[in-house]
Amino acid sequence: MAKVSVGLRGWRFEEAEIFDEDGEFKPLEEIPDDASERLVRLLALVEEPCDACYLVHGEAEISNCRPAEIVYGEPGAEVLLCGVHEPDFLYWFREEGGSELKGTAELQDAFHEWFADGNRAPDEYGGLEHVETAPEELPEPPSPQEIQERLDAQREEHRIDIKALAESGSAEE
Repeated sequence: MAKVSVGLRGWRFEEAEIFDEDGEFKPLEEIPDDASERLVRLLALVEEPCDACYLVHGEAEISNCRPAEIVYGEPGAEVLLCGVHEPDFLYWFREEGGSELKGTAELQDAFHEWFADGNRAPDEYGGLEHVETAPEELPEPPSPQEIQERLDAQREEHRIDIKALAESGSAEE
């Protein structure tokens, strides 16, 4: 099996970890914790604007921001980018020391500061060439509501009824 991106490019998942034999998403409890955390986080990010566009336009002109297409970083401290601003991030990461922050929560803030200070990739600096192989064959990810229902069901399964325990304990005495 290969690695795939879901929703946004950048975070990649092993197909076997997130899809069942029928090519459908596995239940969250069957997906490894790191992959499950990233999938749930992606649902919140997929409709967000590009961070760089947001830094340029701000909340007042958020309608001028391009939608995010790419995610880099760790869940909760990720950098969301449109195709136009991905070269800026890659330049910062490769040439301006950003790679030293790989895997840390500081990556997001450091890139935002660098970009907000007016730094950009040189015009001739290229981005990554992303290969999309049959994206239409990927199943639709569960909706945020469906994921919330699955998480609630999992919590319910692991819930301990203290009253019942107390009653069964006093019944044994």
